[in-house]
Amino acid sequence: MRTLILTCAVLALAACNKPSQPAANQGAAAGPEVPGKGVDRAHKGQAVPATAFNDPDGKPTSLKTFAGKPTLVNLWASWCAPCIKELPTLDRLARANSGKLNVIAISQDMDVPHASVVAFLKAHKIATLGSYQDPKMALSGALNAEVLPTSILYDAKGHEVWRYVGDQDWTSPAAAKLFAEGGA
Repeated sequence: MRTLILTCAVLALAACNKPSQPAANQGAAAGPEVPGKGVDRAHKGQAVPATAFNDPDGKPTSLKTFAGKPTLVNLWASWCAPCIKELPTLDRLARANSGKLNVIAISQDMDVPHASVVAFLKAHKIATLGSYQDPKMALSGALNAEVLPTSILYDAKGHEVWRYVGDQDWTSPAAAKLFAEGGA
């Protein structure tokens, strides 16, 4: 537990950045708090990885489960302030687009009990998003997501349309324009 707390503190001080490589950004200016913040289309067309993570029941699942309609995948962590800031907008997006768009927010909190993720979401009044979890950050690695939050839009066939690095108001007109690109 002590190691987990120390790890979380170090990562929080790093402003949610993992070691990064230059991002191929298009359509958004970089913000000073998140290197490369904005839209990244460098991975367009790539298929969802088969990497497993845990569903809200704690059972293994993968992004392939969500094929058939556009899916927004959000990688977040409880120690990441920008992640926490955008979670309510993701929750509203999921509620407003139920049946048309999958919104899957996947906790990247390492080695944290599933009950802690559930409690965190409840404490922040996040009612629509499921408590998905990737406690080994395998999905984050498979997607080469080096900054949290990172959100990736997949089309209905499971191919990446774009990714957004950094936080975003997912209910804004700017977000609506991005979703139009993926048929959402």
